[in-house]
Amino acid sequence: MYKETLSKDLGKLIEIESAASETARSFVKYGIALIFLALVWVVASSVTAGVDNPTYIIAAGVIGGYMALNIGANDVANNVGPAVGAKSLTMFGAILIAIVCEASGALIAGGDVVTTISKGIIDPTQLPDPSLFVPAMMSALLAAALWINVATWVGAPVSTTHSVVGGVMGAGIAAAGFGVVNWSVMSKIAASWVISPVMGGVIAALFLAFVKAKIIYQEDKLAGARRWVPVLVALMAGVFSAYLCMKGLKRIWKPDPLIVTAIGVGMFMVTYAVMRPFVARQSAGMENRNKSIRELFHIPLIFAAALLSFAHGANDVANAVGPLAAIVDSASTGEISATKVGIPSWVLFVGAIGISVGLMLFGPKLIKTVGVQITRLNPMRAYCVALSAAITVIVATTLGLPVSSTHIAVGAIFGVGLFREWKTARQTHINHGKFTTEKKPKDQPKGLVQRDKAMYRKLVRRQHLMTIAAAWVITVPLSAVLAGVLLYLMRAYIL
Repeated sequence: MYKETLSKDLGKLIEIESAASETARSFVKYGIALIFLALVWVVASSVTAGVDNPTYIIAAGVIGGYMALNIGANDVANNVGPAVGAKSLTMFGAILIAIVCEASGALIAGGDVVTTISKGIIDPTQLPDPSLFVPAMMSALLAAALWINVATWVGAPVSTTHSVVGGVMGAGIAAAGFGVVNWSVMSKIAASWVISPVMGGVIAALFLAFVKAKIIYQEDKLAGARRWVPVLVALMAGVFSAYLCMKGLKRIWKPDPLIVTAIGVGMFMVTYAVMRPFVARQSAGMENRNKSIRELFHIPLIFAAALLSFAHGANDVANAVGPLAAIVDSASTGEISATKVGIPSWVLFVGAIGISVGLMLFGPKLIKTVGVQITRLNPMRAYCVALSAAITVIVATTLGLPVSSTHIAVGAIFGVGLFREWKTARQTHINHGKFTTEKKPKDQPKGLVQRDKAMYRKLVRRQHLMTIAAAWVITVPLSAVLAGVLLYLMRAYIL
């Protein structure tokens, strides 16, 4: 009895100590984040000498830094999460690669100009008072950052671009009414809520089905791997080359579609020539089983995570700091640019460093959600997700569809998991000898049906599916409402 009581007391003490340690780590994280924002304040103050409205620039700089922290905590997980879930990268390795590649993408290929209003959502010339432009953009930026922060807290990866778009729309409506919004653009963005995840999921499922049919389900798996893995890796090289040309480098170089195609085909051929003998040597002496095949996908998956991070840093960071750049330009010149504005170097640095700090401090939570908690990933499944993400963005960009890289990546993960559910359930019924199609027989025993249903459902966690889907649907309207409220409060109590 005494031993049992002592054991319980020790268990409680361990729990208390663990909770206290976690609380202390949280305070440290928030302290570092506050130090970063304080440094942004100092930097913004140092570049406002001689400017008529320094307060706006300083406040906007801090809000932009807060936004960057939240992007790092939430959005970057989509690029490296699958590699972590597949155990191709450790959490530390994923964060290190993401920090280097995201910052490199933002600083090297982020460009020197950005559209004044994200995606042409509102027409600034319709504002009744030009002085409302800066407060409206500040409200939009803060609303987007607050929503991403909440989404990170509940464990839902959301689109940074959609959050900013919603904030800009809501601030525009609050300032000038519904007529200021370009509703045709908004309808396309609303359509992307469905287009993005569905395209990503379908393409990822098709690639996984191909891998299973041509490699996993073959009697000689190694022979299938030697034949098709070089093709898949070469396809990745070609697709990512085109992806970087179209998305990752678009702010500093815009090649013609023919050049992009030529680069993609050239990289495919070169990579295939290199990978075919490499895979043959690497697979020599391996056992003829699935575990051996997975080893062949680790290195390509790491490169995929790095390239996705670079493209994200180059493309989405500039979009995220677009309102900040617009605020700095308007506050400095006293005018509203209707097209594009320059991005000051310090603004890009705030975006790049803020994303890195946010990823390092708060990123692991969403990386675990994306890579581990939605569905179980191995290198082959994660590779299909990465390849699907790049292909979907290229197809959508070619067709002029406004899609979200976040929705695509997470949709691809769900696509892989749901395909496995369907395949597992179908295979289970076939193995029972009851029938040879995916339908359940009417006379199947109740216990067997329940067992199959449990097996079918456990491959994708419905809780995460519903949470993420709900977060996607409310991102734009919630950011819009929040931005409108913030602008109203600013006009009522500050301006």
